[in-house]
Amino acid sequence: MSVLNALGAVIIDCADHTALAEFYRKATGWEVSYGDDDVVYLVNGSGPQLALQRIEGYQPPVWPGPAKHAHLDFTVADVEVAVKELLALGATRPDTQPGAGEWTVLMDPEGHPFCIAAGD
Repeated sequence: MSVLNALGAVIIDCADHTALAEFYRKATGWEVSYGDDDVVYLVNGSGPQLALQRIEGYQPPVWPGPAKHAHLDFTVADVEVAVKELLALGATRPDTQPGAGEWTVLMDPEGHPFCIAAGD
């Protein structure tokens, strides 16, 4: 029997949790399940939640670079369409794109890298 039962949430530190939550809410279609002055949680059904947590003096990761701690991977039906929509929502596409075209790296409005790839 394992000690950890289920992943409840992935929490991302940021400077403006409400703005970043709105970016991810629009990008994913997930619903806000909780919010206060320091954190907003997004949920999609019964799966793990994505939380955006305000940190005073937050400094974003640098891409590419060793200082990033984690990033999110998403699957999409059409990578080209998804890239256009995410850029319109405020994401940016860095010049450095590893993976030989298997995925696309984007940066959310606060500079966190995330990847999108074709999937079911």
